[in-house]
Amino acid sequence: MKKRLVLCDCQKTQILDVDILSAASGFECSRVFTGLCTHQLPEAQKLIAEGNVLLACGQETARFSELAADIGADEPDFIDLRDRAGWSDDTNAAPKMAALLVDHLRPAPQVKTRDVESHGMCLIIGSSSHVFEAAAQLAQSLSVTVLLTDQKVDLPLTRDYEVVAGKVRNVAGSFGRFELVIDAFQSLDPSGRGAMRLTVPRDGAHTQCDLILDLSGEVALFLAPHKRDGYLRADPKSMPAVALVVAQAAQMVGTFEKTVFLNFEEHLCAHSRASQKGCNRCLDICPTGAIMSLGEHVEIDPMICAGCGACAALCPSGAITYDAPKASDIVKRIGAMAQAYNKAGGTAARLLVHDDHGAEMISLAARFDKGLPADVIPMHVSALLSVGHAEILAALTSGFVHVDILLAPTSEKETIDFEIALAVAIGASGRVGLLDISDPSDLSKALYGVKTSALDFDPILALGNRRQVTRLSAQALNPNTELPLALPEGAPYGAVLVNTDSCTLCLSCVSLCPSGALLDNPDMPQLRFQEDACLQCGICASACPEDAITLVPQLDISAIALGQRVLNEEEPFCCVECGAAFGVKSTVEKILKKLDGKHSMFAEGGAGRIIQMCDKCRVNAQFHRENNPLSGGERPRMRTTEDYLSKRRDH
Repeated sequence: MKKRLVLCDCQKTQILDVDILSAASGFECSRVFTGLCTHQLPEAQKLIAEGNVLLACGQETARFSELAADIGADEPDFIDLRDRAGWSDDTNAAPKMAALLVDHLRPAPQVKTRDVESHGMCLIIGSSSHVFEAAAQLAQSLSVTVLLTDQKVDLPLTRDYEVVAGKVRNVAGSFGRFELVIDAFQSLDPSGRGAMRLTVPRDGAHTQCDLILDLSGEVALFLAPHKRDGYLRADPKSMPAVALVVAQAAQMVGTFEKTVFLNFEEHLCAHSRASQKGCNRCLDICPTGAIMSLGEHVEIDPMICAGCGACAALCPSGAITYDAPKASDIVKRIGAMAQAYNKAGGTAARLLVHDDHGAEMISLAARFDKGLPADVIPMHVSALLSVGHAEILAALTSGFVHVDILLAPTSEKETIDFEIALAVAIGASGRVGLLDISDPSDLSKALYGVKTSALDFDPILALGNRRQVTRLSAQALNPNTELPLALPEGAPYGAVLVNTDSCTLCLSCVSLCPSGALLDNPDMPQLRFQEDACLQCGICASACPEDAITLVPQLDISAIALGQRVLNEEEPFCCVECGAAFGVKSTVEKILKKLDGKHSMFAEGGAGRIIQMCDKCRVNAQFHRENNPLSGGERPRMRTTEDYLSKRRDH
């Protein structure tokens, strides 16, 4: 049975174009209802009973889902066209609705998950004046231990939960696997008559739990505490806040799914090589401490990662990629929305990137203010930084004329600012903005009345990884540019400059380059460079013994960047014995000048000639040299039968 799109104009408060929506979705559309959730509910029931319907209502999903369950029908699919498009001071929202409909109908990308098991072991931290009531409530559903931060108190006589005292020295882990080290640890001694007592304090006590309820009112135990699964924190002086976290904790028993947000390829990581420091972008930006250094590469704890996407946005090599969804899925999604909008008759579309916070802002602006303009297409993402400079550029080359990012209170603004600055430098100047707005009315004001101009090239769909998308988009946005584009400091694209007067062509930079941007030539002393592969990680500069390397952040969009160019080369030195080319002539001559006749090992006997030989000839010359410490004496003559017989005759 062909799917049917069920439309409702919500008491004639929005205009729905049946023909455009039917063409965009490929579905048969119902007539436009006016109150499916109220006086036309029987007709909604009939449509749901027939099955295979998509309801254009985002507000009453619970009511229609309950209705489907009551009549034993499959739960319908839902899309919100009203708040994001229909409720607007602009009346021609049909092309925008078509874009939203096409975006909704795209197959949902597969997201990796891991099971997290919680046995309900809960640690409540705080003073006696705040924790005992919470412990009594949670003890009915959880295994509770109270960690008192004050000791001179009357301990409860109940044994429904455990009571200990101490100070947390260290804490690690996440939901289902917290590990703590506690100093001045005192456990409860329940024996004897009279009041309960605590044992003698001791340091270094280890314990584990599944979740932590922090009612201490002190500094949080973790960085970005709101992003740490299983760590619930509330102001102990606020009864509503405490009641909320207690209710949340009571439900945290059983098996849960944890989304794996990132994919990591350690062989691509440019963190370090041979103890030479390289890229630290992900370590410096991670708000939760989920990333740690493991020598030549980093390691990501997926159970701690909160999925902000900052590390993936900044990773120059693509070792860390956002996987929920993939960057390629986002680029294709953007392209599909732009194509659907233009096909439905829309012009000069603007893209508004937002998360859950932004979705609520848009809904409130639609209900109480002007809503969104008809040319602003909202795109909901789970993490704002899943849209970085590459995706911004891809949006501009796929048909959008402007990209806005609606900031949320918990967003990593510093990283978003950098990604926007990078996109501006590459070609998005005047076409990308950051909306740091907390009032829905201000959101409408910021988006209405904005004049935009169309881009003077046909839309393209930039495919590949983020570096390839960036390059293709930059070429489209800068068609007549021959010189490299200057980029801000810290950009993941750039060139390497070599001081040829200082460089000795030792090629240590080549051996350590993690991306293969620096190469040698096996036939002659030569340092080559392929700019398209350079990550600007800095390992080559830190490893260079002559400090001859300088990094230049830039993006060369010409074909030159795809090929290899020579940064430094010299004439090879030819072996004085066999004539084979080896080494660098200037270096060999410099060594001879410093050692020959001056160093004790080269003071006499023409020993300096050995330096002028290739590896094979040098070994042969050393072996046949007089007074060779590795040579033995004259070999003894082989003894024969005649020798033994003559010796017997002599006796």
